Amino acid sequence: METKNIMIVGVGGQGSLLASKLLGKLLLTRGYDIKVSEVHGMSQRGGSVVTYVRFGDKVYSPVIDQGQADYIVSFELLEAARWTEYLKPGGKIIVNTQKINPMPVVIGAAQYPENLVQKMENAGINVDAFDALSLAEQAGSSKAVNIVLMGHLSRNFDFTEGQWMEAIEQSVPPKFLELNKKAFTLGRNA
Repeated sequence: METKNIMIVGVGGQGSLLASKLLGKLLLTRGYDIKVSEVHGMSQRGGSVVTYVRFGDKVYSPVIDQGQADYIVSFELLEAARWTEYLKPGGKIIVNTQKINPMPVVIGAAQYPENLVQKMENAGINVDAFDALSLAEQAGSSKAVNIVLMGHLSRNFDFTEGQWMEAIEQSVPPKFLELNKKAFTLGRNA
């Protein structure tokens, strides 16, 4: 199989590392060769975080170059726009419409860009934007945005919902299991 490339992007503290762990567990149990690479900016201070997940028959490098990502899963709207040059032609951006102000906006030195989804679509990008935060809150915690997004991403693959649930069981502490399963299902059905 041809190597598939998924980028998970967001702001520090949003759970991108758990999302990549979940995806990695699923892919390993399905027999794929997988490489995961995490790049942390000022993640502890709300900075940009990106995780590369590559899988296929044989994967040699963990890094995704510009124009190679089949999917970009973005936890925040501005982060989706920031990484568009990494998307391959025909690729898709799955984006949570939540806005988290970066430091220049917080201190008043810049304004949060308007109409980002429309601008990406006008540039010919396949954008699947939805409010993952409200679904996470519906599941029981705003911190479950990552799992809602993984649920939404799951619709693009042939893995069964049961296989995804097994990966959730292997990735999430037992006391948060039901919440995360609900978040996944809400995202998958969104």
